[in-house]
Amino acid sequence: MHVVYVSSLTKGGPVSHLLTLGPAIARAGAHVRVVCGDDHVAAAFRAVGIDASVAPLRHKGDVSGARTVNRLVRGADVVHTHDRRAGLLVRPAARIRGARAVHTYHGLPEEIALRVGREGEVHERPPGASRAQIAWLLHGYLRLEAALTVFGPVVVPSQAMSRFLRAHGLPASRVHVVPNGIDLPAAPAARREPAVAGPLVIGVAANLEYHKGIDVLLEACALAGRPLRLEVLGDGTWRSRLERLASERRVDARFSGHVDDVEARFGGMDVLAVPSRAENFPVSVLEAMAAGLPVVATRVGGLPELVVDGETGMLVDPDDPAALAEALDSLAADPDRRRALGESGGRRVAALFGADRMAARMLTLYESLA
Repeated sequence: MHVVYVSSLTKGGPVSHLLTLGPAIARAGAHVRVVCGDDHVAAAFRAVGIDASVAPLRHKGDVSGARTVNRLVRGADVVHTHDRRAGLLVRPAARIRGARAVHTYHGLPEEIALRVGREGEVHERPPGASRAQIAWLLHGYLRLEAALTVFGPVVVPSQAMSRFLRAHGLPASRVHVVPNGIDLPAAPAARREPAVAGPLVIGVAANLEYHKGIDVLLEACALAGRPLRLEVLGDGTWRSRLERLASERRVDARFSGHVDDVEARFGGMDVLAVPSRAENFPVSVLEAMAAGLPVVATRVGGLPELVVDGETGMLVDPDDPAALAEALDSLAADPDRRRALGESGGRRVAALFGADRMAARMLTLYESLA
């Protein structure tokens, strides 16, 4: 089977996902190529043994770029797109040429992502989002995405995303859940020895934007009764605002900016916090669990499908700093529980979320489309 992955993105979760999926699909016996957005990304794929070509798609109307991409996918049995531009511009031509077209949703626009995986009606609007924008996304954008499934099925990593898309018009028969996976560590990583003495070191790895809820985490740290230290890995438009908030609340927080190898930082943490207002199925949580870190996360998106409350970590409601502070305080006081939660999380990832398991599920989908 000849599989071509197409992503116009030059960084972020979809690129990281493909750097894991592509080699896993190749190990399973398929011939894999990637069409990507720039030379840096292409070099990363070549470094893991995957043939890569560069063909940028600069915007959703980039017809010239689409022609180049569509020439590069000729001869493929499966063309699998991984971002909105590629999904819009490449799927139709791939299908017309007789390839099986597949598209993965790694997320939704922030304005409506807040509604995924939440109980009951959600009327929250992110800062700057208008009612008209949200109405268009719910009743225009999602209808367009539903229409595009005529060219082939879509893949989502979480049941929460699947339920949301099906509730908003995508045909159930066209939506397939394939959870994200990671390359499992050969041996447990070295970690801090859990202890009561000293501050609890809380890590957070995220884009510093509204929907990631880092402001809620800072408020929780200010409310906590035990000493805490916060390590913030990531950058974004909210960084300066969050740094000011940390200073105002006198939270011991270090902002490191973008970090290439987040996994290497897990050994110096006691807990990973995921205070998101919106989330899909973050690989950083899988990596933290595989490293033996307990995870404190919100009940949004696919997070409850990763973190089993009381077994591999703790779940709290979004936008609830008091509940988050209580969860962090409880773990700060109980190093044995932190160790037990972390070990259970590592076993869960090893059993369910390895890269080869993800690849096997994906190949089963590809073969079912023949």
